[in-house]
Amino acid sequence: MPVYMISRMTIHDRSQYDKYEERFMDIFEKFEGKMLSVDEEPQVVAGEWKATRSVLMEFPDKPKLFAWLTSPEYQEISKFREAGSTAEAIIVEGLEPGDVPGA
Repeated sequence: MPVYMISRMTIHDRSQYDKYEERFMDIFEKFEGKMLSVDEEPQVVAGEWKATRSVLMEFPDKPKLFAWLTSPEYQEISKFREAGSTAEAIIVEGLEPGDVPGA
């Protein structure tokens, strides 16, 4: 079952964050990650949204997502993300074919 990571972040040091971005996709794609959205101007429809960037990514399953997140390669570059931004992230599960929420 696919899983999705939804992140929102505020970038406060672009030079540090750029170091993270430079190597991100090469590492991400090794774990079958698929980038679905990166938006620096999301449309707010409820509540407050103070983050300067939102990200939506997909993985085939939780083991692949956690393999990426805990990999030595990702851990090596994550220090630049942490130095250049503050972030919040959640993981949500996708629906199986035929699943209907609330049915």
